[in-house]
Amino acid sequence: MAESYFERFKRWYLFNTEKIKYVGKKNDKHACILCAIRDHADDVVSLEIYRTDTFIVSANLYPFNPGHCMIFPLQHIEHLHDLSLDNVIALHKLTIKTIDILKEEFNPSGFNVGYNIGSWSGASIPHIHLHVVPRFPNELGFLDVISHTRVMVVDPHDVCERLKKRFHEC
Repeated sequence: MAESYFERFKRWYLFNTEKIKYVGKKNDKHACILCAIRDHADDVVSLEIYRTDTFIVSANLYPFNPGHCMIFPLQHIEHLHDLSLDNVIALHKLTIKTIDILKEEFNPSGFNVGYNIGSWSGASIPHIHLHVVPRFPNELGFLDVISHTRVMVVDPHDVCERLKKRFHEC
């Protein structure tokens, strides 16, 4: 009998079964999860930290590192080139603000900032969003090296509350 996908790869990865529930699947109730967050849908987990007239900053529900945030437009936009120049400028300013707050709150050594565009890049939501991921020295542990696995020891809800306070202080 052939091994299942999970049996074959369980030796190398810790699976987040909550994320598996939505990646690549259509939500019958919500056409776009980020639009549902924007609209304050009761049945959607929202980790909204800050909102402007055009963008939302949110803690990532499945963070790569503590402080991992996403910035996305209120308007449903699927392609980066559909952002207006004014929105590009506003997004850049908000990205700088987000980085400054994350520096104060988490004291990272650096950041990864970018988009996953297209399903082959890892994009799972068809609504453009910018990831801001704090990076820290000595991130690799034995699980990373031996089993190619990452363990996250942070609650994104706590991150959301910490960062909300910081954004509203600015």
